Amino acid sequence: MGTGAVVCALLLASGIAKAETYRVGAGEKYASLQDVAGELSPGDVVEVKGGAAYGSVLFERHGTPDKPIVIRGISVGGRRPIVQGGRDTIEAAGNHYVFENLEITGGAFRCFFHRAHDITLRSVVVRDCPAHGILGADEGSGSMLLEASEIYRCGEGDKRHPIYMATDERAHPGSVFRMQFCYVHDGNGGNNVKSRAERNEIYFNWIEGARYHELELIGPDGADPALKREDSEVIGNVFRKTNDAYSVRVGGDGTGETNGRYRFVHNTFLVEAENRAVFRLFDGIESIEMHNNVLFARGGGPVTVVRTSDAKWSTGREIIGGANNWLPKGSTSVPSGWQGTLLGSDPMFENLSELDLRPATGSPLRDAAAPMTTLTSPPSFAFPNPRSDLGFQPPRRSVGARVLNRASDGKLDIGAYEGGFDFAEAEPPKTRVASLAPASPAPGSPALGPALGPSRPGGGGGRCGCSLPGHVDRTEAWFGLAVGLLLVLRRQRRQRSRSA
Repeated sequence: MGTGAVVCALLLASGIAKAETYRVGAGEKYASLQDVAGELSPGDVVEVKGGAAYGSVLFERHGTPDKPIVIRGISVGGRRPIVQGGRDTIEAAGNHYVFENLEITGGAFRCFFHRAHDITLRSVVVRDCPAHGILGADEGSGSMLLEASEIYRCGEGDKRHPIYMATDERAHPGSVFRMQFCYVHDGNGGNNVKSRAERNEIYFNWIEGARYHELELIGPDGADPALKREDSEVIGNVFRKTNDAYSVRVGGDGTGETNGRYRFVHNTFLVEAENRAVFRLFDGIESIEMHNNVLFARGGGPVTVVRTSDAKWSTGREIIGGANNWLPKGSTSVPSGWQGTLLGSDPMFENLSELDLRPATGSPLRDAAAPMTTLTSPPSFAFPNPRSDLGFQPPRRSVGARVLNRASDGKLDIGAYEGGFDFAEAEPPKTRVASLAPASPAPGSPALGPALGPSRPGGGGGRCGCSLPGHVDRTEAWFGLAVGLLLVLRRQRRQRSRSA
């Protein structure tokens, strides 16, 4: 190959390299996921045959933002492929991956270990994990999207959780953890969803049966608190307690605090009779707002709305706002900053015994919500980039390839569901987690490269940061082109060997 040809190849390498489809399973060239993991390049797809079990695997090679590597289970007889065992059953250490239609179980410490950037888990089942179900690393992790998935029988004690996320705010400022359309239940320990991410977006999930909190949104553990303020938006979820623990904790847990802003909108909270407070404010917090939520205790008794005695307000004063929330009569610890609170004896769900939580005909929740576009934050504490639409509803204690649409007659109902309409499935939105956060790291941040080391085994930490480098220097550019040329040459040799 002449000099000119080499130069052309270098310049065009990334575009020439053709994505391939690899098949894993009985009768295929690759018997295990680990066999194929070292072969992968941007845009490749791995199809894993269902109805069979596979061992643990580490993915270290990188995709790209526009050409992620896809690991896709192909169901056989209605059964997903099962990936099982190991200390970490699946470890995602390479950037830009999509994992779809897999069943992940049995990891001694983590069933899914996320320590990279732009990772999507879609339509997966994570179950029977003796410690953590899904865990992010303390350092080097990027944004993560978890959607249309079921997580159950995971966690242990008070430090291992079914879902545990956080973000590396120095390496990946602007990080986002988005979780949507999921069903999380029957936790064996910890909090069902615990996150230390810089920004959390918890949308349209059904979460129930945690040992402690159903949702805990707190600050990084050990990171410089001056780096970022952590904010969280929680919209359209069902939180169902099956014991007397608190439903939600925000602010901190004694190890890391956010001094952040929180926004809870159109959620349905079901608690046990004489339960602890629904909202537990703990350690550093700046503000919280709640709109169009319904809080209901089994048996119809009063609820304790919020516990503030452990909160440390970053401004020196309590900042709680919100409007149009429904509560049982006699409820206590109702924030004085709430406006238009509705009190009653029965929210009139369609069928509470079967957990059909749509407002029935005549329900006080019907058409009683304030429009999303009119919701306002406490003065001087506007929530950044708030979601202004609903569009979807939580799954009904199950998940599938499609999601539940939220129809409307132009007037919204309070809570996570809209009454007066049959449940209707819809195509899930085409969400890419890489688009959820800024693309440039802060000056002096490490460039995006190989994922950093794992979190401390006993620390329980987890991260899921985000963002891409804003520039690549010439040395990095030429290195990347050279790698691209090597990929082309390798694939040409592979094609020749196949045709020989």
